[in-house]
Amino acid sequence: MSTQRGNGPRRVTVADLREMKRRGEKIAALTAYDYLFARLVDAAGVDVVLVGDSLGQVVLGLDTTIPVTLDDMIHHARAVRRGVERGLLVVDLPFLTYQVSRQDALRNAGRVLQETGASAVKLEGGSPEIAETVATLVGAGIPVMGHLGFTPQSVHVTGVRVQGKGEEAAERMLADARRLEAAGAFSIVLELVPGALARRASETVDIPTIGIGAGAGCDGQVLVLHDMLGLNPGFAPRFLRRFAEVGQAASAGVGDFVKSVKDGGYPGAEHTFE
Repeated sequence: MSTQRGNGPRRVTVADLREMKRRGEKIAALTAYDYLFARLVDAAGVDVVLVGDSLGQVVLGLDTTIPVTLDDMIHHARAVRRGVERGLLVVDLPFLTYQVSRQDALRNAGRVLQETGASAVKLEGGSPEIAETVATLVGAGIPVMGHLGFTPQSVHVTGVRVQGKGEEAAERMLADARRLEAAGAFSIVLELVPGALARRASETVDIPTIGIGAGAGCDGQVLVLHDMLGLNPGFAPRFLRRFAEVGQAASAGVGDFVKSVKDGGYPGAEHTFE
């Protein structure tokens, strides 16, 4: 996909993602939570940069995403925006910022776009009430990405497990996907979903599906940056592939720094001003 306009990159749009699905071109998505990593993933050609509420665990050290606030999301998304020139920037709406009322959802999603420069928001669930919220946001000009399967903000209800097993549960998820599409969502994340069901969902809707733990049948894939770079060594679910071992390299580098300072090897003459 050409993204050049003049001498600089053209930002990926929601229309581009739909066109990528039509052509059969896979969508690459990653999370980012700060300026330097955002610049790195964007320069590598990622199509969608997601400021996920997963920052609660990998940045803030929380047990779940539930304590993450709207101000947390806006703070990190503003930093990420400064590093993203090409990718479509999507920001999660955190817990209780869209479930209470459609008016709250509209106000909070509007804050995200106004205060961060993001292009879209993401919210979880596919119930009729959530679909009405999606339609309200889209009607106000706010692009919305949906999220089905395991939805982390509902972890205390569902637990962390694969969703959509069994024909009845699968049909409910397919109905949710169709409902989100009808409400105007431009894409749907499918998390911890059986591969065959994720493929059915991808074939059922015309909007792109982006999988995480949902197999190869989705129109794209997303991972948490810290997980795929090996910065979170204690997290090793079946679906995760570590594409680098940055955590090991960082640990070795820090250890070398400490040793060099302790034994007087750093700083040397070459690091000292005359």
